[in-house]
Amino acid sequence: MKQLFVLILLSFSYFTYSQHMDNTKLQEIIEKNADTLGGVSGNWKFLYKETPMLCVTDATNNRMRIISPITESKNLDKDLLLDSMTANFHSALDVKYAISNGILWSVYIHPLKELTPEQAENAISQVYYAAKTFGTTFSSTALIFGGGSAKEKKEEPIKEQKTYKF
Repeated sequence: MKQLFVLILLSFSYFTYSQHMDNTKLQEIIEKNADTLGGVSGNWKFLYKETPMLCVTDATNNRMRIISPITESKNLDKDLLLDSMTANFHSALDVKYAISNGILWSVYIHPLKELTPEQAENAISQVYYAAKTFGTTFSSTALIFGGGSAKEKKEEPIKEQKTYKF
């Protein structure tokens, strides 16, 4: 019986403290952090440290994204593309580099309702830093899990491996 009471108490505290982000709360967070803000609820354009950003939400499908344009994709050579993909694994952390409509973007995607205010503020910062460091460190924070850039790596020949059947 005591275990059941503890379980119910923990469940209640989880639901009490769970975050339910919506467009109103997200707009307040963006207003607090942005230099300027325009657009309509769920589709905002703003400047953060003089860097253009967009935030688009889909409350019906519980999705949101914060994005910043970096360059036209036609400006990317093979090394920059490889460095971008490497960064997506090692140094871009919660932000990713992605191409859409001929533009390379710094992108943060997350379920809307589960987003916390701290995550939203951190997302804006990471999108900014990933956009600003593109072509150099390709990082969204000071934390890097390893990897390096394509320019630093030497091409190693692929060794032929035998396949064994068991």
